[in-house]
Amino acid sequence: MYRYHSLHHTDMKSNYCLFMPLYDALWSTLNGESWELHKKMTSDSGNNERVADFVFLAHVVDLTSSIHAPFIVRSFASLPYTTRIVMLPMFPTALLSMLGMWAWARVFKVSFYNLRGRLHETWTVPRFGFQYFLPFALDGINKHIEEAILSADRLGVKVISLAALNKNEALNGGGTLFVKKHPDLKVRVVHGNTLTAAVILNEIPKDTKEVFLTGATSKLGRAIALYLCQRKVRVLMLTQSTERFQKILKEAPVDCQNYLVQVTKYQAAQNCKTWIVGKWITPREQNRAPAGAHFHQFVVPPILAFRRDCTYGDLAAMKLPEDVQGLGSCEYTMDRGVVHACHAGGVVHSLEGWTHHEVGAIDVNRIDLVWNAALKHGLKPVSSASNQDSASFGQEGLRRIWSWRSL
Repeated sequence: MYRYHSLHHTDMKSNYCLFMPLYDALWSTLNGESWELHKKMTSDSGNNERVADFVFLAHVVDLTSSIHAPFIVRSFASLPYTTRIVMLPMFPTALLSMLGMWAWARVFKVSFYNLRGRLHETWTVPRFGFQYFLPFALDGINKHIEEAILSADRLGVKVISLAALNKNEALNGGGTLFVKKHPDLKVRVVHGNTLTAAVILNEIPKDTKEVFLTGATSKLGRAIALYLCQRKVRVLMLTQSTERFQKILKEAPVDCQNYLVQVTKYQAAQNCKTWIVGKWITPREQNRAPAGAHFHQFVVPPILAFRRDCTYGDLAAMKLPEDVQGLGSCEYTMDRGVVHACHAGGVVHSLEGWTHHEVGAIDVNRIDLVWNAALKHGLKPVSSASNQDSASFGQEGLRRIWSWRSL
């Protein structure tokens, strides 16, 4: 970008925008030599550009949030995303961009930061959230993800973490598809959900005796249910599928199986004050919860905070270590320096130097291990529930921290 702006010093009437060439193009102030310079820099980048150690592979959420990118409006991207009226005039441009991306775009880099001498980058699959629910679009999405993984492998990236719908179980088995198809990958493919489960579980007070779980047979729901039942917590698992419930039940130790209970209606949780929401619920369904209930959640988009007599947790997230450098933008609705737990899970995988792929089903036995590794490297939970003075289900070291805080 510095070289792009350097043309401004030889032609003072061109290339005004240091970080956003888009606006020079819109106002016809783009220097004619800019594209040749870009091609030269691109051709030389293979020899000179620093290779990322870690890549977080995201996707666009929706049309309005697509404007929340550093190369669109840097000041807007430097703040947590919210829908702002002033940005609505850009909606038609965003719509045209979406159609163009659908037709021609490839995975591209959005942002980067440095952590302890390691370069971390965020790449984006040029697809919007709704497109992941279009059956005819799924093969194309998987092709983009596969190309990103193979590109990272060729470049020498150590870990690539799949965000949100990029690791959807129905899409690619949580990344399993790519690992099986390319068994010789050097880059480690990670879904990061082990740390997501750990963050949610460590929000739950240690004296909890019963929870109500929706999305109970999903990847995260299964791991949460199996973890809690082993700690003698009764889990009301909302599912209509007896077959899927029985499959999870058989994974639990025999002496813990009685703590897993299948329920098919929300009325079953009318006396339960701890709800863990993994499937979007309506205000009417929220009304089944008793007054004073707390809604933990791992559902996207987050549920509406409808009940004034209840409390709501945030989506699982962690704050990056204090020595992180170069953070110029926010990750969606998160504060600067805060990332989704699946992103943090990939960071921990990289910092620990783990050599296994984290794909498919969550290994329940690794939840505490990953949680403690995150804390060891200086990552901190940021959910409102985790800031309360109640202890949670972590290892003994974490319990001592909570005991110290209560003094």
